[in-house]
Amino acid sequence: MKKNLKVISWNINSIRIRLEQLKKIVEELNPDIICLQETKCENDKFPLASVQELGYKYIAHKGQASYNGVAIISRIRFKNLIHKDFCDKNDCRYIGAEFNLGTKNKSLKLHNFYVPAGGDEPDINVNPKFKHKLDFLDEMHHHLKDQVIDKQYHIIVGDMNIAPHVNDVWSHKQLINVVSHTDIERSKISEIINTQKFCDVLRHFANEGEKVYSWWSYRNRDWKKSNRGRRLDHIWITDNLLKYYMEHNIFQMARDFERPSDHVPISATFQLGSIT
Repeated sequence: MKKNLKVISWNINSIRIRLEQLKKIVEELNPDIICLQETKCENDKFPLASVQELGYKYIAHKGQASYNGVAIISRIRFKNLIHKDFCDKNDCRYIGAEFNLGTKNKSLKLHNFYVPAGGDEPDINVNPKFKHKLDFLDEMHHHLKDQVIDKQYHIIVGDMNIAPHVNDVWSHKQLINVVSHTDIERSKISEIINTQKFCDVLRHFANEGEKVYSWWSYRNRDWKKSNRGRRLDHIWITDNLLKYYMEHNIFQMARDFERPSDHVPISATFQLGSIT
């Protein structure tokens, strides 16, 4: 029997504050696996029981007080977890999981990233946060290169804090020198995608001139009216997964939730067969 696999990525901006919003996402989208970024809580304060009550028995999380934090919550058992500390900061920005597939001895590796935002000034000489971001991207490149050499199926998701395409922002001209859309950031993330021949799902299935956003600033009173968005959230897949792709979704409705995150969930669905 064929089984579809739906994977969601969402910068939840505090899981304890937005448990009700997470419940709505589960009710509306019925995902098999949810990758969260910016959970903002230490491991011993993660709301494990509340998340499991939503139907997700298998949970891996890596968090710290008030900042960062990533989690994978799943209905499907993972056979092992993948850990790596980037830039020797132990700042809880990555967690991976490997799942068995019920055919051909293949496995699915899921990588969940929260790339540093990078501060306000795109100059490594005056802004150490921007240097951290660029260093993180370099290490991320090497990590993924080492991972995908195994020829298994890989899904890479997360808040990458970079809008690489000219139509991933509301104005390429006005944002070209703004952190998240500078040439060096766009070049580094494009190199990661292109070197490993990843399919950048949200952009691959969009028209060249189509605006694609997943984030709208809290500063905009009416986010829909101004629509000054950026595509900071990504789903990439190895080329061997492309034939199993079914659909994807940017769940803009979540931006209208009470106390919303400034990011909305994005999802991709694949037909992978039975998963054990």
